Amino acid sequence: MRELARLLKNGNKPSFIAALVNLFLGIIKGIAYFFTGNVAMFAEMMHSLGDAANQFFVFVGSALSKKAPTIQFPNGFGRVVNLVCLGAVIIVGILSYETVREGLHHVLHPVKQSDGILLALGVLLIGIIMESFVLHKAAKEILHETGVSASVFGSIPKSAVYLKRAKPATKLVWMEDAVATSGNVLAFLAIVIAYFTGFHELEGIVSMIIGTMMFFVVGRVFLDNARGAIGETDEEMLIHIGNLVMKDPHVKDIERLEVVKEGEFLHVELIAETNPTLSLEYLDQVRDHLVELILAQKGVTKVMIAFDKEDNITEWNHHETN
Repeated sequence: MRELARLLKNGNKPSFIAALVNLFLGIIKGIAYFFTGNVAMFAEMMHSLGDAANQFFVFVGSALSKKAPTIQFPNGFGRVVNLVCLGAVIIVGILSYETVREGLHHVLHPVKQSDGILLALGVLLIGIIMESFVLHKAAKEILHETGVSASVFGSIPKSAVYLKRAKPATKLVWMEDAVATSGNVLAFLAIVIAYFTGFHELEGIVSMIIGTMMFFVVGRVFLDNARGAIGETDEEMLIHIGNLVMKDPHVKDIERLEVVKEGEFLHVELIAETNPTLSLEYLDQVRDHLVELILAQKGVTKVMIAFDKEDNITEWNHHETN
């Protein structure tokens, strides 16, 4: 129990904050839907509750992924966060379907809803403010993870550029809250336009748009985490580490190099070619130096290095792109 508490303490904080915020928003949107019957509010209620459940599971998964390797699981538990994300998208997928279905029903059978418009708009305004806050926190976390700085107002657009390099949990929070913020704005506008124009089908159309955006997040998250669960190569770090190793005067070539993502971490396996006349004792010192060098790179937690004799055939021909 003490170990679980310690692991949860190191869980992905943006996902935990997002889970609490979305749970609160889901509750107040549910209350607003109960009193107004507004279908756009229903869509946003489903969206917030789905995000809350999703982000809570992601928080737990990110915490458990930091569990130290054991004899039974020597590679550690890094991919647990990918597996949890894969499970979490099922929840969002079901809620996305219900949102689209309810929106289509409202388009085909529109109902005039003039009561409680101020309540609905007030709740959505709270949602816009709180979702924007969580999105900003996720953007700052992405920039922190990638070592990039930005101004307060530039953090969200700049984080979108570095989204691919973010940790799985942080990326999921950013994507879900970007969609959630947009959804709140669309629902707000739909209610106002429907109220003043009488075009009540618009609320159903917006509900379908929100559900479709949720499906988009489901697809992106599923593909990203499916690759992570299988074991995906980090191409950028592979080239970076390979060129770093090649700068060592004792390394003549790289026979094999793997840099595999294990959840939020990177595991490196290297076979380097070197001068066959070097003693094992000397090569052991070279290995220690290279291990220390590679472990100093961001995200690397495990390094395995072996040596082979130089064969005078160049195999490493990569270079870093600027």
